[in-house]
Amino acid sequence: MDKIKIGVVTTSDRASQGIYKDISGVAIIDTMKEYLQNECEYEYRCIADEQELIEQTLKELSDLDCDLIVTTGGTGPAMRDVTTEATLNVCQKILPGFGEEMRRVSLQYVPTAILSRQTAGICDGSLIINLPGKPKSIRECLDAVFPAVPYCIDLIGGKFMVANEDVIKIFRPKAK
Repeated sequence: MDKIKIGVVTTSDRASQGIYKDISGVAIIDTMKEYLQNECEYEYRCIADEQELIEQTLKELSDLDCDLIVTTGGTGPAMRDVTTEATLNVCQKILPGFGEEMRRVSLQYVPTAILSRQTAGICDGSLIINLPGKPKSIRECLDAVFPAVPYCIDLIGGKFMVANEDVIKIFRPKAK
């Protein structure tokens, strides 16, 4: 079974300064450990909400051959929320369905989900997915979109992901 490399990026001025502990990045890693049967290597970064720094970090993780890069934070309407812009700038292809589905699911829980600007895209062979900042929302969004992630990574030439089907059901088209 292939070893999967996953980049996890928390964009938070306060967490990056040590003002509070980053629980969102940990929530992503914990969720991936539940979802995947593959051995995984995590490239974790907790950085400030600075667009240029976010772009550099996303490109660095892609250059490190991360199959999947998952971000948390910086997707709201505040002026400091620039993760979406950074993602759009580094990706060659945007996959708007990810953001659409995450907002649809989140709207079942909070009316402010309409303010979210999450997206996803392909950066040099890595799938980047922007998630919200709260651990509960992270799990809700990942539960909604992860079923499509392994097949997307197949299509872009990444390593073969094997899901724990007791936790999450993924979808791959049947071979002809």
